[in-house]
Amino acid sequence: MATVRIGSRGSQLALWQAKHVAGLLNGRGHLTHIEIIKTTGDRLNEASFAQVGTKGMFTKEIEEALAEKSIDLAVHSLKDLPTELPPVFRIAAVLEREDARDAFVSERFAGLAALPKGARIGTSSLRREAQLRALRPDLKIHPMRGNVDTRLRKLESGEFEAIVLAVAGLKRLGKESRVRQVFGPEEMCPAAGQGALAIEARSGDEQITGIVAFIDHGATRAAVAAERSLLLALGGGCQVPIGAHAEVAKGRLLLNALVASKDGSRVLRESGTGEDPAALGRGVAGRLLHRGAAEILKEIYGEQREVPEQP
Repeated sequence: MATVRIGSRGSQLALWQAKHVAGLLNGRGHLTHIEIIKTTGDRLNEASFAQVGTKGMFTKEIEEALAEKSIDLAVHSLKDLPTELPPVFRIAAVLEREDARDAFVSERFAGLAALPKGARIGTSSLRREAQLRALRPDLKIHPMRGNVDTRLRKLESGEFEAIVLAVAGLKRLGKESRVRQVFGPEEMCPAAGQGALAIEARSGDEQITGIVAFIDHGATRAAVAAERSLLLALGGGCQVPIGAHAEVAKGRLLLNALVASKDGSRVLRESGTGEDPAALGRGVAGRLLHRGAAEILKEIYGEQREVPEQP
């Protein structure tokens, strides 16, 4: 076919991701071109996620280009992709996952436990904020936006004593040396889809689907499907205090999940194993709802938003 047109955001990390996919396609003999598309999330890069909402904020304009056929596929951080795609789109491939965990980054302190009382720590998500408050309620948590380099500059300027970033993004940008501590999923449960890249295509485009099929990693696809199923069942998006981390072990999926109040005073954890990703996600979500997750989420969403009923 003609040159494969790849849609991507323009941030350094997004372009790394798009170039990575382009390189894989080039290795199979395909010509590629990367089309940079500015999204709502990029235009509102100084507002907090809580202020602007997040559903589709990093994908809407890219999907519009995909629908208009000005690009052939889009490369996304999977955690940015809404759990429900319009019927005209599909996830054509999920790449093998990078490290899904979160990282503690600091100029002066070796880890979270080393921070002095009242230290300022920056984070981009309510999920991280809630878990940080549960681990260290004495800290001052501040929201922060911007790309990885912007956040690191804020740290270096002394605006924060520490920040929390995804390990995957730091590794992809060659900044892994900045990591001082890696949080295990049992300490800070990652976001659904964190560390994974997704290729989105038009549902009926079998040619593109066939071209990217070799990139699809079955174990990663199954794991993130379980995580996204849980997120969908809880009615959550990527900026709600919901954590989900699944992995394939001995032929079965193990899913660990968390729902936390924003202030970290209530943290609910559940886990489960199974072979069907969607069923596993719904089952673990159901147990969280039964234990009180609906009440926590209702406080976060506000009274006007519908919260899933307990099973």
